[in-house]
Amino acid sequence: MLDTLTFLLEKLFLLAHIKLSSLLPPVGAERPLSRRCERDEAAPQSGAALRFQRGDLLEVPRTLFTHFGIYLGDGRVAHLIPDILPVLTTDSKQIQEMVTNTRLVLGVLSKRASIRVDSVEDFAYGAGILLNAMDRAVRRSPLTGEEVARRAERLVGTVSYSLLWNNCEHFVTYCRYGTAQSLQTDKFCEWLKSSIRDQRNVLLTALLGLLSMVCLGISSSTALPALLIPFTLWMAG
Repeated sequence: MLDTLTFLLEKLFLLAHIKLSSLLPPVGAERPLSRRCERDEAAPQSGAALRFQRGDLLEVPRTLFTHFGIYLGDGRVAHLIPDILPVLTTDSKQIQEMVTNTRLVLGVLSKRASIRVDSVEDFAYGAGILLNAMDRAVRRSPLTGEEVARRAERLVGTVSYSLLWNNCEHFVTYCRYGTAQSLQTDKFCEWLKSSIRDQRNVLLTALLGLLSMVCLGISSSTALPALLIPFTLWMAG
C-alpha cells in the first residue's frame, strides 16, 4: 500500500514538474547570467566574459521546474538527469549524447538516472543560468569550491532516481552543502499537506466516489475507494 502511494505521488510530482521540449525556452533566448545571486545586466550574452568558478552551483530555471548542476571547470558541468539508456547499453558514446525527452521520461518511470558531465551550453539548453542562488535559501554554509567539485566528480555514473527523494537538487545540495535536500520537493510536500488538510477535498472525493458507484455500479472496486479515500483524508486533516 505504501509503495503504491509513493508511486502515485511520484507520478503526480512528475506531472507538476516535467515538461516536454515544446515548453522549453528556445535555444538562443538566453537571460543575463548572475553571480552570487545578483544579475549582471551588462554581461555579454555569449557568457565568455563571465567566468564560473570550480564548485559553483548552477541553476537553470524552467517554467515548471529548475534544473541544477555543479560547475567543474573548463566549461564542464556535472548534473543528475533521469536516463534509461545506461540500463540498455554500455556504449559510452551513445550514452554521452544529449539526453532526449524520451530517454528522460523513461528514466523517470524506471527510476534510473546518471550523473554526467556536459558542457555549460548543453546543460543550460538555451536558458539563462543563475549562479549560487540557493546559497540564500539553504541554512548551511557552502563547502570550498574544490571540495564541492570533487564530491560531484566522485559521484559521476549511473544512480537510482526518485522524483521526490533523489533528484538533481539532492545531488547538488549534497555536493555544495554536505546534506542532500530538495526545496522543490519540500514545496510539493507542503502543497500536498495543505490539500489533505483542506476538508473540502473530503466532500469532493466522497461525491466522486458516489458518482463512480452510480455510473459503474456498486462493487468492491468502487465502494471501497469511495469509502476509504474520504475517510483517510478526514482522519489526516
